Amino acid sequence: MKRTGIFTLAFTLVFFNLFAQNRANKPKLIVGIVVDQMRQEYLHKYYDRYEEGGFKRLMNEGFMAKNGHYNYIPTYTGPGHASVYTGATPSTHGIIGNNWYVKELGKSIYCAEDSTVSNVGGTARSGEISPRNLLSTTVTDELRMATNQRSKVVGVAIKDRGASLPAGHLGDAYWYEGANGEFMTSTYYYESLPDWVKEFNEQNKPASYLNQTWETLYPGDTYIQSIADDNDFEAAFSGKDTPSFPYDLAALQENNGGLGMISSTPFGNSLTLDFALAALEGEKMGMGEETDFLALSFSSTDYVGHRFGPTSRELEDTYLRLDQEIKRLLDYLDENYGKGEYLVFLTADHAVADIPSLMQSMNMPGGYLNGGQVKSETNDFLIKNYGPGEWVKNISNDQIFLNEPYILEKGISLADMENALAHFLLRFDGIKEIYTSSAMRNSFFAKGRPHLVQMGYNQKASGNLMIILESSWLSGSGPTGTTHGSGYTYDTHVPILFYGWNVKAGQTSRYITITDIAPTVSMLLDIKLPSGATGQPILEITD
Repeated sequence: MKRTGIFTLAFTLVFFNLFAQNRANKPKLIVGIVVDQMRQEYLHKYYDRYEEGGFKRLMNEGFMAKNGHYNYIPTYTGPGHASVYTGATPSTHGIIGNNWYVKELGKSIYCAEDSTVSNVGGTARSGEISPRNLLSTTVTDELRMATNQRSKVVGVAIKDRGASLPAGHLGDAYWYEGANGEFMTSTYYYESLPDWVKEFNEQNKPASYLNQTWETLYPGDTYIQSIADDNDFEAAFSGKDTPSFPYDLAALQENNGGLGMISSTPFGNSLTLDFALAALEGEKMGMGEETDFLALSFSSTDYVGHRFGPTSRELEDTYLRLDQEIKRLLDYLDENYGKGEYLVFLTADHAVADIPSLMQSMNMPGGYLNGGQVKSETNDFLIKNYGPGEWVKNISNDQIFLNEPYILEKGISLADMENALAHFLLRFDGIKEIYTSSAMRNSFFAKGRPHLVQMGYNQKASGNLMIILESSWLSGSGPTGTTHGSGYTYDTHVPILFYGWNVKAGQTSRYITITDIAPTVSMLLDIKLPSGATGQPILEITD
């Protein structure tokens, strides 16, 4: 009996030791953070003003890829989130824009659009959302499948595409509806909102955040990384004469989207984190035997960046406040999961161009392409050379979609028409290069802008001509605000940071792409790569 008892005790100790080791060999929780429209330079530009526990902690205690880039064109929000989580480019995962023209339907669709589902909470207009247009699995899908769906995955963002695409096909997603100030989902995920979501919405936090004045965190004259607060290059809120502090949000919100105005202030990021922490608690994430995954996207940086630009005092203040939110998140994770028990990565879905009119004022390259003129003269050229007809079906996202069935019916070579039109368009100031679908289909480009175009080109979905503008040129009339979408480094160079579980402090300046993020997470977790992944693991982290 003694021998049996000793054997039983030994077996029990070994079993629990192995169980403990197994649990320690995977993180309790992964938090993937995408900061919408964040340049890599913001980590350094505002470094001296960041607190010790936010961005600085990720940079100094984690691993930083200083030369991280998007490896395709176009650099938009939908493709960016899809690429981070699939480890693939639009040529594979199919999200070629935020919106794009579908030839078979004869109309444009939204990247997260799904007419087969409806709203749960929020409003009907914002409820037809799911990840069904995403043609690859995500690392979050693969985590769910690796654990027979015992792992929980939750996507959270103000933007629906920033929540639904990262959550993948098997996770849950919640986004913000500015019309009524609620976080919502769709019937793709739930038939009714979980109780914890209802309880959060009942707190009416958006109204509380907007019942204040947005002032700078520090005295205005200390914002030395920004241009003058009142200038001609930024877009003012409706009802305010100048794009300058202070902003009486309670007075401005009626003419600026009501409760939706919070998206265009740094408090949209605060609200997003509030909801994310409620999700961790409501779903008891990271408290079970499997690794759970929170896919968190901060969207307000994009809204502020579009309106005020990357040199504005408003954007600088937004990042100083976001730094505080990153600290709040990391402190919460330390307290509830333990330091070293969770894994965080942070990146961006794209960066941003400088405001062209500002660049022009400093005798720097920059300008605006008149899209209406391009469309009109394109039609005139085709009619003059090929006769009357509907030759162009759509021009969007700097792509031209020709009427292919009509062209073939007329017995005209599609490749010849593409080339002729490409040569014609090069005469416009601001257009640098044109790439045709014929070239994309029949040639392989290993580097440079043609490679970036090809990685963003989807044979079934993309247009016939891809227009590349000159550096610092935008499509539009200007002169305030800015956007993104190009393959220039101001749009492609983004942060890539890993911190926490099994990550050693360090950094590298070698070229790394955002499609390397998902494979890195897959290797750390010993799970299958996303089905379309083309990126490679970051060896400094995984080996």
